[in-house]
Amino acid sequence: MRSTRLVLAVVSAILVAVPQLQASPQSHAVEQQALDAAVQAHVSAADQDRETVRLFLERSEVRAIAGKYGVDIRRAESAVATMSAAELASVAAQARQADEALAGGQSKVTISTTTIIILLLVLILLIVALR
Repeated sequence: MRSTRLVLAVVSAILVAVPQLQASPQSHAVEQQALDAAVQAHVSAADQDRETVRLFLERSEVRAIAGKYGVDIRRAESAVATMSAAELASVAAQARQADEALAGGQSKVTISTTTIIILLLVLILLIVALR
C-alpha cells in the first residue's frame, strides 16, 4: 500500500510537471525593440524641444525684451536644462509660436508677441523656482 502511494505520488508529480516543461515560454506583450524605439523617440522629442527653446532664447529680440523687463536670460537658459519632458513640450510650443511670429516677416515685435516672450521667460523661471 505504501509503495502504491509512492508510485502514485511520483506519477502525479511527473504528469503535472511535464506539460509545464513542454510549454513554450510566453512572449512579452511588447518586444524589446519596440520599447527601445519608444524610449528613443521620447528622448529625441525632448532634445528637439530643448533645442527649440534654446534657439529661441538666443534671438536678439528675445534678449532685448528680457533685458528691458529685467529677466536674467542666462538663468532662463540654464533652467531649460532642468525641465521635464512635459514642461519642455509646453514651453517649446509657445517658443515655436513666438518664433513663427518673429520670423513671419514682421519687422518689429508686436504687443502679443512681446507678451508671449515675457510669459515664456517667466514660465521658465517659475518652473525652476518651484522645484
